[in-house]
Amino acid sequence: MSRKRRLRIAVVAGLGLAVLAGAAAALLPGVWSRARFVEYPMAQSEHMPVAVAAAADGTVWFTMDGAAAIGRVRDGRVERLPKPGKSIEPLGLAAAPDGSVWYTDMARSMVSRMTPSGAVSSVPIDTPIVRLGRLAVAPDGAAWFAEATSYSISRVKDGELTRYPFASVFGGPYGVAVAADGAVWATLQAGNQLLRITPDGSLETFNLPRPGAVPTDVAVAPDGAVWFVEFRGNSIGRFKDGRFVSFAIANENAGLSGIAVADDGAVWFGMLRASSLGRLRNEELRTYKLPRDDARPYSLAVDRDGNVWYADIHGYVGMLPADYARE
Repeated sequence: MSRKRRLRIAVVAGLGLAVLAGAAAALLPGVWSRARFVEYPMAQSEHMPVAVAAAADGTVWFTMDGAAAIGRVRDGRVERLPKPGKSIEPLGLAAAPDGSVWYTDMARSMVSRMTPSGAVSSVPIDTPIVRLGRLAVAPDGAAWFAEATSYSISRVKDGELTRYPFASVFGGPYGVAVAADGAVWATLQAGNQLLRITPDGSLETFNLPRPGAVPTDVAVAPDGAVWFVEFRGNSIGRFKDGRFVSFAIANENAGLSGIAVADDGAVWFGMLRASSLGRLRNEELRTYKLPRDDARPYSLAVDRDGNVWYADIHGYVGMLPADYARE
């Protein structure tokens, strides 16, 4: 099975049903733009960028499927920092406040931390089979990640692993994000739900209005709104003040993947099958066509300066400069 096929399976695994009704919003027609992207090709074509994260110091980190290294872009240069073993489906990656980066290491059944100097420390996951999704780092430095094999959202802090299993018989945890108030939000693909873990450890689930939407990536905006990808719904969802709204993407079956919220409130996401980035701002959609027709933007991040970064599984890490992103 090819790596691209494995990644697709990781995203769409699981289907579920929900029964609540919700609101839907129509989008204005999109504006296609060929802005000036900056792209960095991988030195080895078989290495596939999968996850991307922007650190506070301006460094942009990324994982590579099939590579025994973590990549980063600093001052316009691509660097590779070696890590133990080759990566398989390295979906989880997040920068910590101290300048280090956390990543999921499914091949070695671990969650690992790499310092800016390249030193690696790991926490083992004590199950015979390991299936991991996205990862996020909280302001206190704790790393939270989706652990499908344990039906939980799990946390590593001070070298200790703590699991927060959810009661639903449906699972498929995938996306993870941490809000400013310390609450952790996650998506349950098969359960068709959002999951919230409060700072005191309480769990609450919220059923998506659209049956079988398959929520994947999730991000929390500065105003507390929870934004998420509805993969099968071909929509971007928002949950705020107890109310769901879905924004349908005009491109049929666009293959939405990755989501990030900029400081100006713009919501950015990848459109795998359209070889484009999408921006949703003030309920208006704008799409930015990538330079190559075979581009597949899988993960997104916005850096401290407002530049929008993407990991393209066809062998590139790219950036849309802030001037174009904010226009």
